[in-house]
Amino acid sequence: MKRAIISITKWAWFGLLLLLAFGYMASGLSNGRTTESASSIRPKESDPRSPDMSLEAARNSKPIATESGDADSVDAVVDRIDQARRQAITAAGLRSAEMADWMTVCRRLSLALVGSGLSLEEIRALESLPVDQRERAHLDRLLGDVRFHDYWAERWTRFLVSDEGPFLVYRQRRFRHWLSETIAENRPYDQVVRDLITAEGLWTDRPQVNFLTVTFDSNDGSPDPVRLAARTCRAFLGLRIDCLQCHDDFLGNVSLGDEDTLRGGSQTDFHQLAAFYSSAKTNGLQGVRTESVDYRFQYLDADEEVDVTADVPYRQDLLPEDGDPRERLARWVTAADHRQFARAAVHRFWTLMFGRAVTDAVDNLPLDESDDPVLVALIDDFQRHRDVHRTIRLIASTEAFRVDSVADFEITARHEVVHAAFPLTRLRAEQVAGSITQASKVKMIDRDSSLLVQLIRFGAINDFLKRYGDLGENEFSKDGITIPQRLMLLNGSMLHEAAKSEPILNTTGQIKSFAQDDPQAVEVAFLCLLNRYPTKEEQAYFAEKVGEADGRGNGLEDLFWMLANSTEFTWNH
Repeated sequence: MKRAIISITKWAWFGLLLLLAFGYMASGLSNGRTTESASSIRPKESDPRSPDMSLEAARNSKPIATESGDADSVDAVVDRIDQARRQAITAAGLRSAEMADWMTVCRRLSLALVGSGLSLEEIRALESLPVDQRERAHLDRLLGDVRFHDYWAERWTRFLVSDEGPFLVYRQRRFRHWLSETIAENRPYDQVVRDLITAEGLWTDRPQVNFLTVTFDSNDGSPDPVRLAARTCRAFLGLRIDCLQCHDDFLGNVSLGDEDTLRGGSQTDFHQLAAFYSSAKTNGLQGVRTESVDYRFQYLDADEEVDVTADVPYRQDLLPEDGDPRERLARWVTAADHRQFARAAVHRFWTLMFGRAVTDAVDNLPLDESDDPVLVALIDDFQRHRDVHRTIRLIASTEAFRVDSVADFEITARHEVVHAAFPLTRLRAEQVAGSITQASKVKMIDRDSSLLVQLIRFGAINDFLKRYGDLGENEFSKDGITIPQRLMLLNGSMLHEAAKSEPILNTTGQIKSFAQDDPQAVEVAFLCLLNRYPTKEEQAYFAEKVGEADGRGNGLEDLFWMLANSTEFTWNH
C-alpha cells in the first residue's frame, strides 16, 4: 500500500512537471529573445511618471528621424514637412495640440505597421531606454520585424488584387508571401510595380504573376486587359477611370491629357491603356507569356469592332518607343518624372499609417487637383528615392503623426484637416482582432512564439473577421462601428476567451498570480490593453472594483472585458 502511494505521488509530480513545462512553452515565455522578459509584471524603475520620465519630457523629445547632413537627409525633409504643417495651421487661424507622449506614438506605430497594440514585453523593453530614444528604437525594430512584413503584405494584397480570384490559377498565399519578402528586402517600389505589370511564367513559381491570373475568371483563362487597366490606374496611379470602359466622361469626373491642356476622359483613353495588357497570353504549361498587342473593341454607338492601338491617356512623352507592350507600360507608370505615380504611393502609405486618407478616397487623386501642402515634400522625396521604409520613417517622424489627438481647447474637423491634431480613426477589423489577441498575452506574439499560441491567434482572428465583418477595398471608410459589431465585441467568444483568467496562457491569469496588489494589477491591465498607465483616479476606482469582485480572477476578467470594449481601445488616437 505504501509503495503504491509513493508510486502514485511520483507519477503525479511527474505529470504536474510535464503540465507546467507544456504551459511554459505554450505561453511563449520560453523563446530566446534577447529583450528583457516581460513575464514579470513588476513596474520598472524607469516609470514614465517619475520626474525624469514626465509627460513634458516625452512631448519635448526628439523626433524619430535623426539622420543629419545635406538637404536630402531625413531630418531635412521632415523639417520641410513640419514647416508646411505649421504654415497651414497659421493660415487657418487655428492652434495645434501638443505633441503626444511616447506611449501614444508607439501604439500608433504598432497599429500601423503590425496591426495590433504594444505588448507588455515591448513596453518594458522601451522603458529601459532613455525617453528620447524610445520612439525611434520602436520604429527601427518594427521595420525589421516579420510581423510588419507580413501585415503590410496583407494590406498591399488588398489594393493590388481585391478579388478572390479563380481556383488553382490564383495563389493568394504565394502572392502575399512574395510581397512580404519584397517589403522585408525594401526593394524600390518602382521595381516591384514593374515586376507586377511585366510578370511572366507560372503562378506557382513566379508569385508576381498572380497579379495577372486573378483576372483569369473573366477572360476565358487569360489575363483580362479591362480589369488590369482599371486596377493599374487605381492601385499605382490613384486614378479612377473605370467609368470610361463604357462611355466618355460626361460629368467632368475624369481629367486627362497634359498638365497645360487637361481634358475630359474618353472611352478611347481607357481601351488604349487596356490594349497594353492584351499582349499577356496564357501559353499552356509555360504560364503567362508576352506576345504582340491584339485588342479589338466596339465603342459606344459604333457599328463594329475596331483595332485599338496601345497608348497612355496623359504624359505621352514618358512612354518609351521601344520594348514589348507591357514593358513600355511599366516604364511609363514608374518613370522618374511621373509625379502621379509618386502621389499615389505616398497617399497610400500615409493612409496606412494614419488609418485615414488625406482626400475623400485614397485611390481618387485627379490630375487637376493640387496636393495637400504637408505631402508635397514627401512626394518629392519619394519621387527621388522610391524607398518604402524611408517614406514610413519620414511619416512617423512628422509632427502630423506625433501630435496629440486631444488638447485644452475644442478639437474640430478643421484641426484634423490641417493636421493640428491627430485624426480619430476607428480601428479596422483586423486591428481590433490583433489588439485583443496581443493584449491577452504579456509576451509579444510573433513567429518566435510557441506554435500553440500562433495557432490560437490565427484561428481566433479568422473567426473574428468572419463575424465582425471586413470592409475589403473600403477598409478606410469613415463609417462608424455598427450595432452588430458592437454586440460582437460585447458578447463574442474571442474576447471571452482572451479575458479568461488562465494562469499560464492569458494576461489576466498572470496578473492574478504575480501582481503584488490590486492597484498594480489595474496598472498592468491598462498597459496591456490601452498601452498607457492609468490615472490615479482610474487606478483607485478600478482597484476598488477588482477588490469587490467575487474573486480576484473574476474582477480582472471584468476589467479586461471592460477595457477591450472601451472606445479608447477600438480607436486610433
